[in-house]
Amino acid sequence: MPNLTSDMTFENLQAAIIAAFPEHASAKLTFLAEGWDSVAVDVDDRLIFKFPRHAEAERRLKTEAGLLAVIRPAVTMQVPDLTLHPGPPLFSRHPKLRGEHLLTEQYERLPIEPQRQLAVEKARFFAELHALDEREMESAGAGPIDPWLTSEEILRQAWPLLPLQLRGYAERTIAAWERMPPDPHGTTYGFFDGHGWNMAFDHVAGRLNGIYDFADSGFGPLHREFIQPSLISPDLAERIATEYEALTGRALDHERITLITAVMRL
Repeated sequence: MPNLTSDMTFENLQAAIIAAFPEHASAKLTFLAEGWDSVAVDVDDRLIFKFPRHAEAERRLKTEAGLLAVIRPAVTMQVPDLTLHPGPPLFSRHPKLRGEHLLTEQYERLPIEPQRQLAVEKARFFAELHALDEREMESAGAGPIDPWLTSEEILRQAWPLLPLQLRGYAERTIAAWERMPPDPHGTTYGFFDGHGWNMAFDHVAGRLNGIYDFADSGFGPLHREFIQPSLISPDLAERIATEYEALTGRALDHERITLITAVMRL
């Protein structure tokens, strides 16, 4: 976890919030410091204020606000209603999405119907994002998603960490990836970050209430949209892909998804 800069203390952030919104002077403020790009303050369990840690994070937060202004009215899924306060310091404000992260062991304890419904909702979310006008998203600030490392660099960094019995598998995986032709569906605007740490999941009701953190969204190969859910469960990733096919009529290459998921994990 990155260290906080000297001015990112809870007291300083609290002062910035109250200076801009004096109605929160008597509110309960809770410091949330786990973000890589930003720290946050929870106000009365109702609002989230995000403060970027550095200049690149500030740029990403501005981009995210522009993207969400286009995305929010176009998707069924609840996403942050994010507004920017120019500061200084610059920060964002949005109503809190009710729910918690969804981790592997929690997903595995869900009954079949909530698992199925979760896959339907994630598939619909992906389909609605992929249907957005690309020129409009580009004008809103969307760009290419971050490229992956080269094959050589992946193996170089993975090699000292891999058990001996997995090194042959790693080499075969990377070789297959190098032979893989371009994505048959080309590129699309997508989320590309659909793991359980970006989800507001109601564990009591077994229901997904919202999705957040669009800073890593952008234009990328369509099949890459379906690999991050495997960090929750390969079963969920497969269910989402199948539901997406039913919703869109677009055939996906499931073997391709399996291969690039393996490359992501390497």
